[in-house]
Amino acid sequence: MRYISTQGAPESTDFEGALLSGYASDGGLFMPETIPILDFATLRTWSTFSYPELVKQLCGIFISPELIPKTELSDLIDQAFSRFKHKDVVHMSRLKNGLNILELWHGPTYAFKDLSLSCTGQFLQYFLKKRKKRVTVLVGTSGDTGSAAIESVRGKKNVDICVLLPQGLCTQVQELQMTTVMDENVHVFLTEGNSDEIDEVLKEVFADEDFSRRHNLMTLSSINWSRILVQMAHYFYAYFQCTSTTDALPWPVVEIVVPTGAGGNLTAGCIAQKMGLPIELVTAVNDNDIIHRAIQQGDFSVSGAVMSTLASAMDIQAPYNMERIFWLFSGSDSSLIKSLMEEFYTTKKVKLPSELQKKLSECLRSCRVSDEEILQTMRCCWDDNHYLLCPHTAVAVCYHYKYPSCHPRKSRCCLASASPVKFEDSVSKARISLEILPEISMLKNKKTRSCTLKRGEDWAGILRCQIEAITKQHNPVIS
Repeated sequence: MRYISTQGAPESTDFEGALLSGYASDGGLFMPETIPILDFATLRTWSTFSYPELVKQLCGIFISPELIPKTELSDLIDQAFSRFKHKDVVHMSRLKNGLNILELWHGPTYAFKDLSLSCTGQFLQYFLKKRKKRVTVLVGTSGDTGSAAIESVRGKKNVDICVLLPQGLCTQVQELQMTTVMDENVHVFLTEGNSDEIDEVLKEVFADEDFSRRHNLMTLSSINWSRILVQMAHYFYAYFQCTSTTDALPWPVVEIVVPTGAGGNLTAGCIAQKMGLPIELVTAVNDNDIIHRAIQQGDFSVSGAVMSTLASAMDIQAPYNMERIFWLFSGSDSSLIKSLMEEFYTTKKVKLPSELQKKLSECLRSCRVSDEEILQTMRCCWDDNHYLLCPHTAVAVCYHYKYPSCHPRKSRCCLASASPVKFEDSVSKARISLEILPEISMLKNKKTRSCTLKRGEDWAGILRCQIEAITKQHNPVIS
């Protein structure tokens, strides 16, 4: 399997190359050169598999055995999931009125990002040890990615990680999960800005190819293809949990509702759909509704400043993975994607071609959910089921309450992206009591360590200095 840029760079790479870089050389994002369509026999076999086994099967398709032999790949994935708190790694909760919730948050940081990042961290270590190489990882986060990325590489001698997060815009628990980590290879920056501004800084640093190459830079955000690959398993597992597969065709459709920020999880669903999984996708967003407007009206434009919402990890107005989704639904038209994304990053405003918008709206439904609706949904789910939602999961479940499914052959599953234990304030606002876990309480008594990037400072310059210091420490010859 080879990987190519969404923007048409002539060179391709293998999985290792895509993993260790992040962006393609032309600034595009890596996608598989071909997306295989799974036959009925394969899907029938997979229907009995556990979640980890589905991850192994999918990774076996998209990672060449010449790069990671299948037995070693299996061991890496088992090791990745060894720290998860649920015996099945993920768990399906079946509630009243056809509400199915796939809990993806049983990992070390109580967020769905742990699933893909735990695996990606294992793949990274495999290649670094094999090549006797070290890297510096740059990550921007709107809430959960940073802590999950840190957990995947903390304490590793061949990796340093720099994480930028928006000060005061994450929850206290999210921020503490990053700033209380004292491992020497972890460098946390609190910024006086939002997640989109952080992404602009990282894109600027990565755009300097010589600098990136010299300092072995990579990212573990969902720019990285490995993250998308692992997340595809969510959709296969959700489908098989919601249906009774038989030898009779056609199989029933399952509607999967995805709470969406940067669009990485949604991209994984779109690829699973193109591989032949009979799912329908709904993307549910908060007041930062650029994806909703793109699907409904073809309006892929930033709408003023990023709005701070209860679903803080989804407070994004430049969802970079939409580049991958546009590429998928444009028939892999890289010249169109390059033009669209250049216009977007220059003007912050793009009107999608009518044919592209038509294909998007045919394959994706969308809805926008306000803070008031988030709280109402959290309260309603608690009253109906004594089941507590995090505000991000509530964005997806709100769609279920707004549009009850009544089709006899269609089930619905909402993806639960984080545990409510990370969102004490939101739970309190929904007038629900929350039992604080001891390990969460302990965070509040730990020492913290971080640097602050103030408004008006040269964030990219400061980050470059940090990267140069890291490189000099491990390789004094390079300056």
